[in-house]
Amino acid sequence: MSRLYLFHKPYRTLSQFTDSEGRATLAEHIDVPGIYPAGRLDHDSEGLLLLSDDGELIHRISHPKHKQPKTYWVQVEGQPNDDALAALRDGVELKDGRTRPARVRRLESVSLPDRQPPVDPRRHPVTQWLELIITEGRNRQVRRMTAHVGHPTLRLVRTAIGPWTLDGLAPGQWRCETLNAPRRKPRRSSTRRRP
Repeated sequence: MSRLYLFHKPYRTLSQFTDSEGRATLAEHIDVPGIYPAGRLDHDSEGLLLLSDDGELIHRISHPKHKQPKTYWVQVEGQPNDDALAALRDGVELKDGRTRPARVRRLESVSLPDRQPPVDPRRHPVTQWLELIITEGRNRQVRRMTAHVGHPTLRLVRTAIGPWTLDGLAPGQWRCETLNAPRRKPRRSSTRRRP
């Protein structure tokens, strides 16, 4: 049995338990010893963060070879046209290489808690929410992708990682799920015939 902790990371909280600069950390919200994040979310991003004390489970969730889909709701500056969305779907060329194709669609409305401070409507009078699903996790990837197509990210919320979602969790809240350990494939025994 493995324990998996689903946490709604608030805006401007680090994805770690300590910080020498006095910034907000996970320790202000989760008092469970011996658990570690499976991946990260930037300081200025919000949403689902998974944690566990099971190193193998953390590896299965966070390692790129497992291609765990990650779903983000992204508020971008301006209103991306069909060409911009097509570019995201095809994959864009970043400094560290071309991204894998993403699934992307416009969202007419989102149901999210208010962020403090909110995106300033005077500085950003025209915005659009997108749902973006990617299967890799480069540093600040979603932000770099939207900026590449001319629509910088103003607010980013991760709503799902694989089958796990943010549903029912307010910022700063967490819940624990118990998972059955995956079955390991039996090793093949090699039998040699004697002459």
